Order: sequence, then C-alpha cells, then structure tokens
Amino acid sequence: MKLSSNKNTTKQIEQTDTRAMSGTIDRRNFLKIMGWGGVGTALSGCDLPSTVTLEEGKEEVMSYLMPEEYVIPGVGVWYASVCAQCSAACGTHGRVREGRVLKLEGNPESPINNGNLCMMGQAGVQGHYNPDRIKSPMMREGGKLMPVSWEKAMSTIKEKIAAARGDQVAWFTGALSGHQFALVANYLEALGSKNHYAHETINNSVWQSVCKDTLGEANPRLRLDKAQMVVSFGADFLGTWVSPVHFSGEYVKFRKQARRGLLVQIEPKMSLTGANADLWLPSLPGTEGVIALGIANSLVKNHNKDISQFPSGIQDLINKYDAAAVTKMTGVDEKQLKRIAELLNERSPSLVLAGAPVEGHANGYNAVAAVMLLNQLLGNIGNTIESAGVFPFEQMQGTVAGTSSLFSFTQAAKNNKLAVAFFHGANPKYTAPTALDFDKALNNVPFKVALAQFLDETTMAADVVLPLASYLEDWGTHVAAYQPEQSVIGLQQPLMEKLYADTRGLGDILMDLLKTVNANEYGGFADYYAYLRQAHAAMPMQNSNNGTDQQAWNASLQKGVIKVTSNAEQLTFNAVSFDDPVVASSDAGTSTLYLAPSARLGLWDGRHANLPWLQEAPDQISKLVWDSWAEIHPSTAAKLGIKQGSIVSVKSEHGAVNVKAVLLKSIHPDVIAIPMGQGHEFYGRYAEGRGANPLKILNPTKEEKTGELAMYATRVSVSKTNQSEVVVKMGSSDTQVGRRLVVTMPVEQYQRSEGA
Repeated sequence: MKLSSNKNTTKQIEQTDTRAMSGTIDRRNFLKIMGWGGVGTALSGCDLPSTVTLEEGKEEVMSYLMPEEYVIPGVGVWYASVCAQCSAACGTHGRVREGRVLKLEGNPESPINNGNLCMMGQAGVQGHYNPDRIKSPMMREGGKLMPVSWEKAMSTIKEKIAAARGDQVAWFTGALSGHQFALVANYLEALGSKNHYAHETINNSVWQSVCKDTLGEANPRLRLDKAQMVVSFGADFLGTWVSPVHFSGEYVKFRKQARRGLLVQIEPKMSLTGANADLWLPSLPGTEGVIALGIANSLVKNHNKDISQFPSGIQDLINKYDAAAVTKMTGVDEKQLKRIAELLNERSPSLVLAGAPVEGHANGYNAVAAVMLLNQLLGNIGNTIESAGVFPFEQMQGTVAGTSSLFSFTQAAKNNKLAVAFFHGANPKYTAPTALDFDKALNNVPFKVALAQFLDETTMAADVVLPLASYLEDWGTHVAAYQPEQSVIGLQQPLMEKLYADTRGLGDILMDLLKTVNANEYGGFADYYAYLRQAHAAMPMQNSNNGTDQQAWNASLQKGVIKVTSNAEQLTFNAVSFDDPVVASSDAGTSTLYLAPSARLGLWDGRHANLPWLQEAPDQISKLVWDSWAEIHPSTAAKLGIKQGSIVSVKSEHGAVNVKAVLLKSIHPDVIAIPMGQGHEFYGRYAEGRGANPLKILNPTKEEKTGELAMYATRVSVSKTNQSEVVVKMGSSDTQVGRRLVVTMPVEQYQRSEGA
C-alpha cells in the first residue's frame, strides 16, 4: 500500500520575515528548546551552525486541517501516525474517508510492530468517537465542575502558578516521551521544579533496574528470533510485557526456526504467553528467584557450567539451592527443574526473562537478578541479549514510569510540598491502593489541573479540567522505551479535524504555559505544530537528508517514523551481588491465599474500561466478558465449598471486594487472581459501576531496592457468600469430555512427525 503525503496536515508553510524573537541563542540551548538535547557526538559532522537565531527558519503557520478538493466520496486514504493506547508506541495507519477516521492498522514502516496492531490499538477509534468525551474546559464552582472558557481556565491556572513557588508545581503523568516530554521538562525547569512523577501500573521497572546494574543498559534488545529456548518467569511478552506486538512478531520467528523454539513459562497464574508455552509451571509468588537459582545449580552440577566468574556470595547462593532443596521450598518437581536445565544446556543460545510476578515482591530485585544470572551462565549476553546502544536524543526519551511515583507523590503532598499539580495520562486515584491514603494526599494539594479526555476518578477531583484532543486528532512525537534493531522516533499526526472544536492538544497547552514563563524562547511559535515543524527542520541528523525541509517533512509524515542511529556496543556483564531471595511461605492453607492482580491485553490497567469493544473481548484464559471475577484452583475451591459462579469475598488487611468465582486449573492452588481494569466509580457509561478493582485492597509494600509497589505480596482470605451468578463467557465448556479433541505431545515428537 503506497501512501501519499497527508495534505490535510502538510499545508505549504510560507516563509516570513517576522521577528517575534530577538537576540541569539547558543547551540546547546537551541537544541534543548527543540527537544534535541543530549545528542552528544551525534552532532559531529552535521551542518548546524554553532550559533542559531530563532529568526532563521521562522515560519508563519497556516491552517493545517482544511478540507481538500481531492477527497473522493467512498474512497479511503491511509495516513501514518502512532498508537497511544499503551507506551509501546507502535506505528499505525489510519483509514480516512470523507474526513473521518474509520479504521486503524499497523504501520509496516515501524520496526516496533512491523504492520501489526493489537486489539487495544484497533479500539483506538472507540476512544476517539466515545460519547463521554469532555467537550469544553471546566472549573470547580460550588463543589461542582462547571463549563468555562479556555481563557478563564488558563488565566486561573497561570494565576495559581504565579502565586506558588516554582518548586511547588508538579506534573503527574503516564509514560511520556518525545517532544511532549521535552516540553514538560523545560517547563518545570523554567519554574525551578524537578517534580515530574511518571506512573505506569503495568511496567518492568525492576527488570530495567537489574539490566542497568548488570549490563549498563536498562532496555537491551531481546532477540527471541535467535533463541532456541526461552524460559520466562512471568514475563507475559505476548500479552502485556514491554512491547507485546513487537515480541509477538519475534515469537513467530522463534517458532519457525529450523529447530522449533521451545518455550517454558513459570508463573502463579497462566498468562497469554503461558497458554502458548510448551511447558507451563505454576509457581508461588516470591519463589521464582529460588527456582532460578535451582536451575543454575543443576547447570553447574550436571552440565559443568562455570561459576568462578561470579562473586563468592553468588556462588554460595547457587550451591545452596540444589534441586531437592528447591522442590521442598517451592513445590516444583525436581525432575522438571533438572529437565529445564538439561534443555537450556542443550539449546544454545537461549533467553531467560522475568516479569511482574517476580518483580512484585519486597525481594523483587534479588529475584530478577537471579534470573539475569542464568543468562550470563548460559552465554546469552551478547547473543540473545544485545546492546540497544545509546539513543542519540536523551531529552526525548522520557523517564522510567512505574509505581514508585505513587509513594513519592503521596509523601510530597502529605508534607505540603505541592501547591499545583497537573495530571495527564494517569489515574492515580483509581490505581493507588486504599492503604496508601492517596485521596487524603490529593486533597492536601490546593490546586489540581487535569488534562484529560474523560471524567475519570482523578479528573473528578481536579479544580480545573482541560479537555484534550484524542491522539487521532493531535500532533506529537514518541520514543518507545524499548527499541528494536532500528531505533526510531514515531511521528503522530492528526488523521482528521477535531470532533469538538473546544478541545486542545497536550503540546498546544504546554506551549501556552511555556510562553508565560519563557516568552523569549517560545513566544515566537504560533502553536505546537509550528514548534514541531521547526524542531523537525532543526533535527541534527535531518541536515544530511537531500531535498528541502518541506520534502523531508512530507517524507517523515508519509512514513510515520524517523529512523535514528544509536551506536550499539558489545554488552558486558557486571556480576553485581544480590541478597538471598526471600522465599514466600508455601503453607498458605485454604483460606489465606496470595492475591494476583493480573494484567491482560484489553482493559490493561483500567484505562480502556470505557471502550465496549475491549469490554466484550473475551479474557484470553477464562473467556469471560464485561465483568470482574476471581480465578481459583478447583482443589482450593472444593476445600472452601466454592462452586463456579459463587460470589466470594476476597479480603485483605485493607479492604475487601466481592466477585464471582471461576474455577480454573491454570493457577497455583495457593493463589487467587483478579484481573485489573474494572471497578471504576467514574469513567463513562461503559465503565462505571462494573466489577471490582483489586488494586484497592493491596498492601502498600515496597520493593526494597527500587521502591516499586510489590503488587504480588498481598495475602487475602477468601470466603463464600450465599449468592451466585451465571458466568458469562465465550464458549460453554473448558473440557474435552474424554474425547481427546486436542492432543498434547512433547516437542521432540512434534519434530519427528508434524514438525518435519
């Protein structure tokens, strides 16, 4: 499919001699303003002058969203952009017909997703056309949010900021990157503040921390396509881990090798990745680090792997956890442990990963470090784990987004250190555990501003609400934290006119705020598009392109990605010492279980609960729709007298939720899993009053080293009530009724027959 440049968004810009900005600015500050700060040696050889005035290339921006005469009724045109449904930053193609975006697909030009798109990306059009979108600014008057003009809303915000100290202003966002992140950073710096709290409930912050300490890179490239075997400790890379669309494509290559790749998944509750595994092992949360050390012990004793490279403390840990000891402590069969080690030794190179269940305990760092140890022991570093290099534009990369931000923001608010807080792309009132007392902390912030499309829990607590344009009608750039072999900047462009004229893009709001505190540097830009357009022209690596700035801009819009060079080097492993992973007690019994607030592709962390397509999309394992439920092992359910559809009360030290029970064998007997995403008090007609939010009853336990919320460390009691409900699901049976419709066979047998 060949794309033409988007004439809706690339209207020819006339040059002007307007001198809105006076004086000169040095190259360092110019690059910082334009979002290219931190490029280092990437600037060598480019023809950017050492001193650049902002008058050079000054442009008068004309309307860039105007109806065009070339539109043919009934004929769709595809335009490239970026998906904003999660932080993976997949490239998209949007089909536009008669000025309306109708369909989204993946962009083949993006190496992140290579033309594929998950169901969350497909459902982006439902967020865009959602009838519950905020259509105009609002301010709190008499305890209620009432419509106001943009002029009144922005003037009030600026007055409140002027009355506060600069270091009392904070931004609380989801994962943010690209020029939007650069502008937030520049705005806070202009105020003298460092208060940017980046929050993502579904994250891999502990994995990043271990990778940074051991490999020197937080997000090395993971080559599933090169691995002959993958052992994943709870990393749901096909569903919710890091960049699932990218890894799904790599997984296909992994399976289609001459020698079919072998996948082993070890986790408390079966994930989408676990459902695709050749061997799925249920594990008790908190024991994964010990299992990893047990596999390492077997590799050393039975396959002569050398551990002399590791510090003596690590050697002692490996020697301590032999297969028999691990079986006694975790319940994992000794023969299976030895078999996994045997296969890892035989199938080289391999790849070992760690996900949320491993990270989600107070000892999460130690457990992930034990998993990473296996990669070094097996010789995977430099083979299936490669250097991603240094992204040349550090200012656009964003920051690590996790759950530690909940703790740090709450503490700052409780200590009266914040006077003004902006919220964008995050809903902490929904995701914060009740025991954290986030609501009280939020009430302690005198003035709160929400930049949002919908009235969610956090937005309803704001003093001013600024209505955002959807990502299908706004400009932006995005830099994914995880970059594949070719590093790229995703270029987001509007696919159609705004549905609601009184909404604005994040970039335009940031430019308005920056003009107040830094008029000399930002006052000359008509809007965010003008800024982004000039930033593209000033891109250091862009100067080597042939053709005019306009031609380069059109080409970038056409492709939807800007390819950049990140100089990758050979990774070296630094064997950092870590403590003995604390083993969770396995004598939980039948009434006290570990709570697994499970993530799934679809509702994600609750941000997509207002999209009917994703509400009705069956859960990948239980096949349930439109509801909350508790997954429990049949043997545990029998001991508790619980049947399919029984309403059970799941209670922790900090609250309780009532949900229907779903009996599945795809879970550890000492674990109960409640999917995240439901239980909204506010969020529109499709989300409100539906199901339960398991995040609310979590213990506010921190991971000891990273400060992340230990999401798998909460014990709960489970009791049945006298109520029951029909379990609404896709399909009526989970059994084959003895008919052997599906046959399970070892991978070796598959290779001898069908595999050949």
